[in-house]
Order: sequence, then structure tokens, then C-alpha cells
Amino acid sequence: MIGATKRAGVIGWPVEHSKSPRLHGHWLAKFGIDGSYVHLPIKPEDLETSVRKMVVDGWQGANVTIPHKEAALTLADEATPRARAIGAANTLIFREGRIIADNTDGYGFIENLHDRTGAAWDHARPAVVLGAGGAARAILHALIDAGVPEICVANRTVAKAATLAAPFGDAVRVIALSDVDNALRGAGLIVNTTSLGMTGQPPLNIDLTGADDDAVATDIVYTPLITPFLASAQARGLTVVDGLGMLLHQARPGFAAWFGAEPQVDDELRQLMVTE
Repeated sequence: MIGATKRAGVIGWPVEHSKSPRLHGHWLAKFGIDGSYVHLPIKPEDLETSVRKMVVDGWQGANVTIPHKEAALTLADEATPRARAIGAANTLIFREGRIIADNTDGYGFIENLHDRTGAAWDHARPAVVLGAGGAARAILHALIDAGVPEICVANRTVAKAATLAAPFGDAVRVIALSDVDNALRGAGLIVNTTSLGMTGQPPLNIDLTGADDDAVATDIVYTPLITPFLASAQARGLTVVDGLGMLLHQARPGFAAWFGAEPQVDDELRQLMVTE
């Protein structure tokens, strides 16, 4: 980082697995920017002290990942409406000694859908969201903002899904994951927000027989790129969208704010990110 005029990184605990430095490093090199983006392993009890020291030391900002997203929002002097609505921040921008919080997860999700499906995704049709964790909250907000008229959240624990759905009003209804078959009929989009299907995790077992032939299936998991859920959707003949693009697109607003250039997601970048 010596000599780098602009500094940013990704905060997490642990965080060494994050591919964000590879992603932002590619863009820094592409634009010829004198800057750096690094892993920042910070324990929860050290988060506030560390972030405030970064502000004093002249860093431009940071991405925030597990387990710090909710706590990061509480540190902000200012937050975007979407960060407030989601209740978590994945992007911090430091300006004139102030901390600005944003949440670009939903933005990245929607941009990835548009990028990979073109006109195949009809946002005027209902959607089914599988899972009720933090990622689901960001995606619900983004889908409602995109104009999706009705969203069904299916989760093993209905009470948890109900808590998640409550702030979003009548546009979101809740069912048990075991009852998802009926909800698939008429849905234009089926989203897996759980970690099931990720490398090292058991698969998500969903019967997609009842899904409409023109539905889009997407997963927020990108290791592996084609999860068992997406493989079953492909076998069913559905349009599928992997989760890698969500990671790539959610990074764009932060990079622009920190380094002053507007990056794009292209095939070169996707190939770099899937190469070990």
C-alpha cells in the first residue's frame, strides 16, 4: 500500500476468502489508478475503533461483509435510504471525516438479472424468494423497488420469514418451504438466497416441476457457479442466472465513490473471477 494515494478494502471476520481484492484490483489496473484494495480482518469488538482510525488515516472507504453489516450501519453519520430500509450496510464511504453507509447488495442483484437475462425477466410478475436471512432482506427491497407486484418468501422457519417480511407490507407473503410448489405457479422469478448448494453445504432440494416454462431461476451463491438448484432449473428448461454477477455489480458503486471511475462488468472480469 506504500505510495497508494487512494485506499479501500473489505472488512470481515474472517475475510481472507473474499474475492473482492481480486475484483477491485482488476479495475484499479484497468483504469491505471494509484490505489489499493485489501483484505481487512477485523474482529467484531474492534470494528468501531478500526473504522474510525481508517477515516482519520485518510482511507476512501470499505466494503463490509459477515458479521459486520448491521453494526457498520450504526457507525454511519449518514446512510442511504436503501441501507436504512435493509438495516445493514455493505459499503462505507469516507468523506471529510464523515462515514456514509450504503447497501448495494440489492442493486447488484437486479443489475445481474438485467445483465444476464436481457428481457427474459418480467418484473411485472410475482417472485418467489427462498430463505429469510440478511441477503433476502436486501433482495426483497430491490424487487419491490423494481416494481415486482407480489413476493412469496418460503422458509423452513415461518416465524423467521414473517419477521423478515413484516416491514414490507402486503406485497410480501410468507409460506413454509415445504409448501412452495403452489407458489411457483405464475412466478416469473425464483430466487435462492440460502447457503444451501454452496460448496461444502447440502443441496437445496426444490421440485421445480410446477414452475412456469418461462420463469427465471437465480442463486446468490457463486461457488460453485452452477449450484444444484440452478442445475435442476436448467434441466427443467428454465433461464438460469448464477450469483457471480451479483458480487461483481454490487461492487461498482463503491469503486466509483472511492476511486472516481465507473467500472463495468464484462466477460473478461467474469473469467478472471472464476479462475483459481
